[in-house]
Amino acid sequence: MWNINRIAKTIKLNNPVLIEGLPGIGNVGKVAVDFMIDDLEAKKLCEFESHAYPHSVYVNEKNIIELPIIEMYYKQRKSKNDLLFLSGDVQPIDEISCYQFSEKVLELFQTHKGKEIITIGGIAQKEIPKNPKIYCTGNSQRLINNYTRGMRINKNLYGAIGPITGVSGLLLGLAKKRRIPAITLLAETHAHPLYLGVNGAKEIIRILNKKLGLRVQTRSLDKEIHEIEQELQEFGENIKPTSLKKLKTKTKEVNYIG
Repeated sequence: MWNINRIAKTIKLNNPVLIEGLPGIGNVGKVAVDFMIDDLEAKKLCEFESHAYPHSVYVNEKNIIELPIIEMYYKQRKSKNDLLFLSGDVQPIDEISCYQFSEKVLELFQTHKGKEIITIGGIAQKEIPKNPKIYCTGNSQRLINNYTRGMRINKNLYGAIGPITGVSGLLLGLAKKRRIPAITLLAETHAHPLYLGVNGAKEIIRILNKKLGLRVQTRSLDKEIHEIEQELQEFGENIKPTSLKKLKTKTKEVNYIG
């Protein structure tokens, strides 16, 4: 059901860390990962091809149609763990395909002797959080402690949030069976289906900058946050989809949670 179209066929990576950010609540994960891919100038490793995507196509900025796709990018770093980024237009369409896709990702990750996995998502709030709180959980207490030490991150999720659905959740559970340490970073965001959780994405990038030494420049996100807030004040509940300059060709309207 899932085929991997390798773009970089002979690349050798140094114990990479995988960061996943597929569409979900507030598109927090997608905004964060797409921004990191652009800022770090990551290169495409592969594309995941399948008939388990939604039965639709998108019209791009050149007014040409495109099939939905999920892609993996890589960034090599000197004297540090290399990075893998998982991003895409959609999530797999149903539960079975979501399991199958997640297993495929983990198989690929292990062929590159991956070290750990980080998934990114959003926690829906009725109001727009001006200072979004970040939550963390995972399948390894050691890894959770490592990422929350010295950071303002809430580790007490039990009873506070519901199940973590989609690829962002399944990667954690299935990675545990393979003994791969994995965590998720979840940012509070507005529950409106067209709202982009840029503020939450920025907070998560700030954490990853410190913990992974990414040096991603987030200053340009401040302008996007301001524009979104202005749009919300002007249109209220009739908010329009907001385009990010760097992400406008990648961020598409979806109905999946992850």
